[in-house]
Amino acid sequence: MQKESDCIFGLRPVIEAIKAGKQIDRLLVRQGLQGTLYHELMTEVKKNNIVYQIVPLERIELVTRKNHQGVLAWLSIIEYQYISNLLPMIFEKGEDPLILALDGVSDVRNFGAIVRSAECLGAHAIVIPEKGSARITADAVKTSAGALHSFPVCREKSIVRAIEYLKDSGLKVICAGEKSGTEASKTDLKGPLVVVMGSEEKGISRELIAISDKTVKIPIKGSIESLNVSVAAGILLYEIARQRNV
Repeated sequence: MQKESDCIFGLRPVIEAIKAGKQIDRLLVRQGLQGTLYHELMTEVKKNNIVYQIVPLERIELVTRKNHQGVLAWLSIIEYQYISNLLPMIFEKGEDPLILALDGVSDVRNFGAIVRSAECLGAHAIVIPEKGSARITADAVKTSAGALHSFPVCREKSIVRAIEYLKDSGLKVICAGEKSGTEASKTDLKGPLVVVMGSEEKGISRELIAISDKTVKIPIKGSIESLNVSVAAGILLYEIARQRNV
């Protein structure tokens, strides 16, 4: 449950936060809200491509009953980046990009653990969609051992378009499967690469599987048929690091 202490509320405070360049992680706007300040808010929201939800009053008042004026916003703990800005800098360094894309990973602790492994094992960035991914909270930062303060996270409007951009830029797209695909250790994972991980509930979307170059799996020997997504990400990143260091 999101807490009142984590958010700012009221039309003018939220408008001024946006104008001051603060990154908004999430914005709730009461259904049916009208007026001059509301229109000013929405102008700023659209100009800055801020993700927002129109919700009933009851949803807002689960968080606070103070004078919220129908608006709640959570500021981003980190500064998000765009993969189209980051990728050229990786190539300019003469390095083979290693990007991790998370499709629907919504558990904040799993997300934090993945970032920690990505930072430790040589990945350059993580790509997440604007909607359907974990919010970066204090718990996520703690689980990442602070890596989220320095490791690039790219939040994209469409993760499909972001991965298409990476593929067009010369990166091989690898999807992580639970049961199907070639074993990771028997797959060439060198060179420019984007690894796609899905949520434990839904897996990777068909759209992303359709544009991938290959699906890889981690062999499972026990009776439990799947790994926690953060553990699976760590194993795959280690295998990539091993192959690149051979």
